[in-house]
Amino acid sequence: MNDQLKYLTRRAASGLMTRREFVGRAGALGVSAVAATTMLSSAVKAAGPVKGGTLRMGLQGGSTTDSLDPALSTNQVSLMLIRLWGEPLVELTDDGGLQGKVAESFEASADAKTWTFTVRQGLTFSNGQEVTAADVAETLDRHSGEDTKSGALGLLRDIANVRTDGRNVIIELNNANADLPYLMADYHLVIQPGGGKSAPDAAIGTGPYVLKDVDMGVRIVAEKNPNYWGDLGNAETIELVVINDNTARVAALQSGQVDLIDRVPPRTAGLVSRAPGVTVASTAGPGHYVFIAHVNTAPFDNQDLMLALKYGMNRQELVDKVLFGYGSVGNDSPINASYPLYTEFEQREYDPDKAAHHFKKSGHDGPVLLRTSDNSFPGAPDAAALFQQSLAGAGIELEIKREPNDGYWSEVWNNKPFCTSYWGGRPTQDQMFTTAYLSSADWNDTRFNNEQFDQLLIAARAELDTGKRTQMYADMGTILRDEGGLICPMFNDFVDAYTDKLGGWVENVNGFALMNSYAPLRMWVNA
Repeated sequence: MNDQLKYLTRRAASGLMTRREFVGRAGALGVSAVAATTMLSSAVKAAGPVKGGTLRMGLQGGSTTDSLDPALSTNQVSLMLIRLWGEPLVELTDDGGLQGKVAESFEASADAKTWTFTVRQGLTFSNGQEVTAADVAETLDRHSGEDTKSGALGLLRDIANVRTDGRNVIIELNNANADLPYLMADYHLVIQPGGGKSAPDAAIGTGPYVLKDVDMGVRIVAEKNPNYWGDLGNAETIELVVINDNTARVAALQSGQVDLIDRVPPRTAGLVSRAPGVTVASTAGPGHYVFIAHVNTAPFDNQDLMLALKYGMNRQELVDKVLFGYGSVGNDSPINASYPLYTEFEQREYDPDKAAHHFKKSGHDGPVLLRTSDNSFPGAPDAAALFQQSLAGAGIELEIKREPNDGYWSEVWNNKPFCTSYWGGRPTQDQMFTTAYLSSADWNDTRFNNEQFDQLLIAARAELDTGKRTQMYADMGTILRDEGGLICPMFNDFVDAYTDKLGGWVENVNGFALMNSYAPLRMWVNA
């Protein structure tokens, strides 16, 4: 490697040059793009993180009505706050595997009905209090109690008993579940002192940061946790600013007010990537933008009306005009090819004649009301307008009500019968189905209730034959696609951006933006 190439590699590895700039300059020196990318990846790993400094990020989705109680987390901002101060028993690796967090190890009985998680030795909360197996048991109890509003409630329904033995937490299930550790990685289930029962919003956990200044929906400042056990958290201080307006958020990045943002609008992502010192990172995965209807509420309890809306959706048009290529066509299912046991279905196409047929058959008269907001997903109002136009081609009138960004997740989503929303996806089909489509799930935001679906879901957890299990998930997908209240036109790429002030970005295939919301904990501020 000549001296000039070494110099460029050092600058790019430390974050003082974007990856795109490095590949371009290396190309001018006769190095192929593939070789340059490999060279840079090796250099980044060798360079290692820089400690100290302040990392500033601008995120969309926050609201003044957000809560610090992890059970009530519903958006990207509240998830990011959880990542800062708390940790679950286990977490996902970059490639979708599992690694221990509060639990240093876990194992199952031969029948997968009893799981034992061993709490990490010497682990303490940010207040200095030792973490015990009882704290874990109490956390699971709080999220599964009769009065809970936890987003993880559906994941815990099948737990028959939780007991402790020294540092071990023994979870006994009513039915076998080979995927239980993946459920324990759910971000709501961060371990809190006493399970968080006395102070659920105290933000005391085992994470790398401690919240110091909190103005929900506006600005949050976090500082390093002096009692943190692990190697996450390179910056001394992290500042999170809620910037719900797309233009303002991008402008804040380009002007240097923040170093890292989520939800770069696909319409302008190409332009943003050409700005000096800015890298746009696009990651495909299980995230999806959706239109959700309560199928237990008129007029959406009429299956013909739902089929009219599904056939009246021009999915490819939304991918082209809302995602601008940063995503793929959906098929009214929350599962895509990023899941290991995926089965491809015949694509449901836009068919105004079929839409008109089912609408007439439904007997519904008058417009259908859809609520939307920029906070539901980037470009949601535009997507709603395109849906309105495609339905008009079938003679169906869609009325659109644009709701305020602030309070959307507390007042509209999971409350109003038809609205736009998004899901980050989950690591397994079982977890995605259990979180949002099991009839007893608290986050069943389409109010889907199908006995056959529930029975298949429970049976699949215990099925160790991969072929049979794959078929079960395919059958569940068919039921949901044809009878459910989910209209899923598109799977979105996560489009994030950061300046050359930061280093350490890596690709993460899991279900949330910003490296599964770990970017500010794993990236670093260049000296």
